[in-house]
Amino acid sequence: MIDLVLLRDNPDLVKRSQEARGQSPETVDAAVAADRARRAAITAFEELRAEQNAHGKLVAKAPKEDKPALVAQAKDLSDRVKAAQTAVTEAEAEAETALARIENIVIDGVPAGGEDDFVTLRTHGEPRAFDFEPLDHLALGEKLGAIDMERGTKVSGSRFYFLTGIGARLEYALMSLALQRAVDAGFIPMIPPTLVRPEVMRGTGFLGQHADEVYKLEADDLYLVGTSEVPLAGYHMGEILDLASGAKRYAGWSTCYRREAGSYGKDTRGIIRVHQFNKLEMFVYTTPEDAEAEHLRLVALQEQMLQDLGLSYRVIDVAAGDLGSSAARKYDVEAWVPTQGAYRELTSTSNCTSYQARRLDVRYRPAPDAKTGPVATLNGTLATTRWIVAILETHQQADGSVVIPEVLRPYLGGLSEARPVAESTP
Repeated sequence: MIDLVLLRDNPDLVKRSQEARGQSPETVDAAVAADRARRAAITAFEELRAEQNAHGKLVAKAPKEDKPALVAQAKDLSDRVKAAQTAVTEAEAEAETALARIENIVIDGVPAGGEDDFVTLRTHGEPRAFDFEPLDHLALGEKLGAIDMERGTKVSGSRFYFLTGIGARLEYALMSLALQRAVDAGFIPMIPPTLVRPEVMRGTGFLGQHADEVYKLEADDLYLVGTSEVPLAGYHMGEILDLASGAKRYAGWSTCYRREAGSYGKDTRGIIRVHQFNKLEMFVYTTPEDAEAEHLRLVALQEQMLQDLGLSYRVIDVAAGDLGSSAARKYDVEAWVPTQGAYRELTSTSNCTSYQARRLDVRYRPAPDAKTGPVATLNGTLATTRWIVAILETHQQADGSVVIPEVLRPYLGGLSEARPVAESTP
């Protein structure tokens, strides 16, 4: 939810943000009208309640002969109060629906437009040139005994897989490295629940435009998370945080689930776009004034990881129309995937300003005697299963072996190279 004072006092700014996202400015007019109607309904209800209370005192003090008429008036007042209360309930529901269509206010400087309108901020490294025909990550994974899509599909359906042998070890090493980097940077490690209540999923903004990506357990009224951002955002729901000594930073390691609705025909080969994967997600609660600096800090941690893994990448400023509803600005770091001849997203990091915190009621007190206000929340990926794609393809050799990046070797017993294995029967 955006700041209602901002919506009321500066609707034109909100309209510009909606337009930059590709949304209709009429959503703002509708939200302003619904908010006005809600407040009017509440005022009418409170006035009637005050009148009812005053009339009740009058009835109590009235002479016996005047009571019948006053009691009749009291019944009429009671009926009007009930009708007014119903009107408030309806107006609040309509306002909630209208306000939910207003996405977070984009930060000045975010490019307008859609998926293809990002701005490249910088690139790092040169895409690797090969003197042999490189294999894609799935062909390499099969030669190495690292990825088994066929049996994943047999067991669970399309877009599922087994990581086997060195594949499983490589993911564990990657995630362990990321966790250690996060801990060294002051993040508290967390293994969060991967099932959350509707109010948490809704509060983080994932039941809006991305609702069709989310798995739901209807019988339990719980949702499977697509990122540990969701439970970590809910961790301090309804709390007042003490940020006097600095931001609260968490690193959540979890399995994630996405339906990938609308992606049929896209990235069907291999493990780029799958229904289940592991991810190490950074999540930060901080003051609104420190949020942008914190955003850059998260990107720096991501870039250092990719550099140490020997990957070429670019950092892009994502256009407003390609932001999630909660993000006010998002930077993606995309690694070069040789066989695709393209950069592919490995990390995203978003500054959600106070949008999620307002919805989840997470506040802080700027000074000892000050009123509380919403915190700012940020999130960013530090490692995920998809990274294996870029690692395998970038570091492959002509014989199908893959050089293990040096930073991962301590987590693999010193292993410096993954070599093809003979096919085995189940």
